Amino acid sequence: MQNNSSQNLKQKTVHGVVWSSIERFSVQGVQFVLQIVMARILSPEDYGVIGMLSIFIAISQSLIDSGFSNALIQKKNRTEIDFATVFYFNIVVGIVLYLVLFFTSPIIASFYNTPILIGVTRIVALNLLFNSLTVVQRAKLTINIDFKTQAKASFTAVVISGVIGIILAYKGFGVWSLAVQSALNYGLNMLLLWVIVKWHPLRIFSKESFRGLFSYGSKLLASGLLDTTYKNIYTIVIGKIFSAGDLGYYTRADQFCQFPSSNLTGILQRVTFPILSEIQDDDERLRNVYHIYLRVSAFVIFPLMLGLAVVARPLILLLLTEKWEGIIPLLQILCFSEMWYPIHAINLNVLQVKGRSDLFLRLEMIKKGVGILALCVTIPFGITVMCFGRVLQSLFALIINTYYTGKIIHVGFFTQMKDLLPTFFYSASMCGVVYIVTVIVHTVWLQLLLGIFAGSIYYICISKITKSSELKILLSIIKGKRR
Repeated sequence: MQNNSSQNLKQKTVHGVVWSSIERFSVQGVQFVLQIVMARILSPEDYGVIGMLSIFIAISQSLIDSGFSNALIQKKNRTEIDFATVFYFNIVVGIVLYLVLFFTSPIIASFYNTPILIGVTRIVALNLLFNSLTVVQRAKLTINIDFKTQAKASFTAVVISGVIGIILAYKGFGVWSLAVQSALNYGLNMLLLWVIVKWHPLRIFSKESFRGLFSYGSKLLASGLLDTTYKNIYTIVIGKIFSAGDLGYYTRADQFCQFPSSNLTGILQRVTFPILSEIQDDDERLRNVYHIYLRVSAFVIFPLMLGLAVVARPLILLLLTEKWEGIIPLLQILCFSEMWYPIHAINLNVLQVKGRSDLFLRLEMIKKGVGILALCVTIPFGITVMCFGRVLQSLFALIINTYYTGKIIHVGFFTQMKDLLPTFFYSASMCGVVYIVTVIVHTVWLQLLLGIFAGSIYYICISKITKSSELKILLSIIKGKRR
């Protein structure tokens, strides 16, 4: 019975990873390409204006979910009354937040001394209404490990909205093309999920259900708000103290380095959380599965992030042209911060799976307090030093995040570093190979092409020579084998 259960768990993992990867990388990949096309047309200032709104939108999105999505996924005896309660709560919060941003848009525009933000805010804020209508649908699909349906809706929405955004950019609409593209993407996604999922809420709002879910989700909400505020406070500082162009460089550098890191983390979180929740009461199985997730995620993300730092210059010059050259040093620095992001996420998933959202919140308060201190210290030295501050904060967060994982399932900092050290050395030596290629070759597109090719071959070969267990696990997932 135990063997059948393990095989079923691994089959779910494989299926979930495959479709979550398809959903993430097909959608984000297409969106990434479309954004590159738009970036070649638009200016850094246009992206800077949108970047000024990021903290307001991000905080609002966190308030809409309020931790209820994870609460629904984590709860074993969830009912349709729970889903209906969350649904109605989300709608009310979404409407209130939209109205708040609508009427405070003149204040936001005045703060940044950018009048165009009044209209742009009112368009981008529509994302909040659309997103509030899809929280339950996404939670239901995630509980069923059904990322195939989410992939269909997301891919269709991003293609249609992206094409319209490019047309508007070519027509000279500037920052408005970014605002319309974003709102249209969320709107289409909402419509498609409602059509595909075919779920209708009960006409009931349960105070008892709300209290039960909120007691768990409220800590995640507070943690999410802290994390979101911290991540986006850089955009407030840069947008206020520096120019819109500087903010445009920073936001695009951040988006480039987050493309591999955040997407892989999103895949891991969405797949591992419901699966680990199933075995939350079996510490031995939880620990073994956790070890595998940790090592495989590092095996993929470390070479991607370190390699991106090395090929940043030819990549940016080739894709975005020389007008975006200012993002290159920022991108290279931020890669060393974001490479640890999946490791943070997997550690925090364990706390959520165990229902310890109180510890989750405590960790976020400590980490963000240190992060704010680092920001304040680095502001006078400019944006580049501020990015170095993010790297130091990420390393500090790694130590803090692993503390409670060690307490709960006995996989602490030193155990995790022992697991990850071989992969780090493989990745670092690969970067040396890629760097040599970029020095020898002088043509930009050849630097990028040959650098990626040489680095990939080297990484695969050294993994095979050293008989890396992570490579074997990854290949078994790709092939869909039951190990």
